[in-house]
Amino acid sequence: MPKFKIMYRVSSKFFKILFYIICVSFISCSDSLSEINIDASVLNKNTTGSGFFEYTNQVLLKDKIIKTFYHIPTNVNSNTKVLFVFHGGGRNAKDYRDAIIKKANEHQFIAIVPEFSIENFPGGDGYNLGNVFIDGDNPTANTLNPKNEWTFSIVESIFDFVKQEIENTSEKYQIIGHSAGAQFAHRLFMFIPSASYDKIVLSSAGWYTVPNFTIDFPYGYQKSPLENININDLFSKKIFIQVGEYDNDPNASGLRRNQFADVQGINRFERAYHFYDKAKELADLNNISFNWKVRTNLGLNHDYKTALTMASDLIFK
Repeated sequence: MPKFKIMYRVSSKFFKILFYIICVSFISCSDSLSEINIDASVLNKNTTGSGFFEYTNQVLLKDKIIKTFYHIPTNVNSNTKVLFVFHGGGRNAKDYRDAIIKKANEHQFIAIVPEFSIENFPGGDGYNLGNVFIDGDNPTANTLNPKNEWTFSIVESIFDFVKQEIENTSEKYQIIGHSAGAQFAHRLFMFIPSASYDKIVLSSAGWYTVPNFTIDFPYGYQKSPLENININDLFSKKIFIQVGEYDNDPNASGLRRNQFADVQGINRFERAYHFYDKAKELADLNNISFNWKVRTNLGLNHDYKTALTMASDLIFK
């Protein structure tokens, strides 16, 4: 009987060890399941793989914590390009990071995906509209927030932080924004024109702030700081607008429908081309060089996974 007990304990320990080895091996082989919580002070030039860190800035956004997911390919160097990905209205940054891992490894770029949580950035005002106004749908001079409280302001700070920690020397970063993330991304380059971004892909935004000085913000520039925008600089930026051929449901979940948004079209497909066409009209009217491009992704709908794949190829191929 004692021998049986001893044999049982040894056997149990053996299977526990075996189970642990199998789990570790499985996790190490799966980028999407490998999740490392990296304290900001631990992120360094040797960090690779997938994880997240929590970022705060004493000056910006009132010390709000930005949980930031990343993927760093194995064979990076100091010149490896950096891509910011902005998630949709589901605020599911980890899912977006996981969806870009394969392309990050293929094209050898560092993916940074900040999470703008509902708790810290509630509603469309906090995220889609960048917290520029207390109520973005009813902008007034008295409700304009200080620039250090704009959600847009944190992006450059995260870029500088990541560069410093991993000893990256990139002067520019790339951007992909999908759905609500595309809303955030296109207003980012309008409100923060001097930021260090290079190429930007706007993927299937629900609606847009159109370059128009006679339409009130958030649908146009009137009654906002964008009244003073430099349109020469605006249209010189490397902007790609993409939308799925079948992203044309006028009753899609979360799609804003009102008299102002519907002027842009009744679905995401129509609104993408309206945004591009109106921008080009303004550029042509003022004889300004126009550097934006638009394309339809044939056979695709609003799926963010496929959209991120197409967008990353646009930037890095």
